[in-house]
Amino acid sequence: MEKIVLAGGCFWCTEAVFSDVRGVVSVVSGFSGGHIKNPAYREVCQGRTGHAECVELTYLPEELPLKEILALFFKTHDPTTLNRQGHDVGEHYRSAIFYTSEQQKQTIEQYIKQLTLQKEFDRPIVTQIEAFQSFYPAEIEHQEYYKNNPYQPYCQFVIKPKLDKKTEYLTKK
Repeated sequence: MEKIVLAGGCFWCTEAVFSDVRGVVSVVSGFSGGHIKNPAYREVCQGRTGHAECVELTYLPEELPLKEILALFFKTHDPTTLNRQGHDVGEHYRSAIFYTSEQQKQTIEQYIKQLTLQKEFDRPIVTQIEAFQSFYPAEIEHQEYYKNNPYQPYCQFVIKPKLDKKTEYLTKK
């Protein structure tokens, strides 16, 4: 098993995208990339901690190669906007990948280079690539948010379209 931490805006979205993917062992919503220990959601949202909302993804690389994880990640969020995803604005909504090995770092850098050469996006990719330092799980009410609140307006208008992009990608694959 391997781990990687992905920040693609709201962690509810990223968690929902990866929660039922074959080869994913677990997805935990939380925070990484900041300067205080054990931040609370409120502190992160107020921009006082430097953390990004993210998910800690534990996966089986023989079933789900990192390139497939990256493909889903980049298809289901906008890696070209600094500190925002749609109407969600703030440093905690930044696009970032926290790698746990040099091999992951190399794969990520190569993948982003490939996307750039293929002009996959109209603007430059601003996704931060950082060495993993720490991960702090979010409060229990933030875990499996989409699964537990599928009809909540945010889930319908923000998360559901990302799940539709995931389904479209997986059916074309």
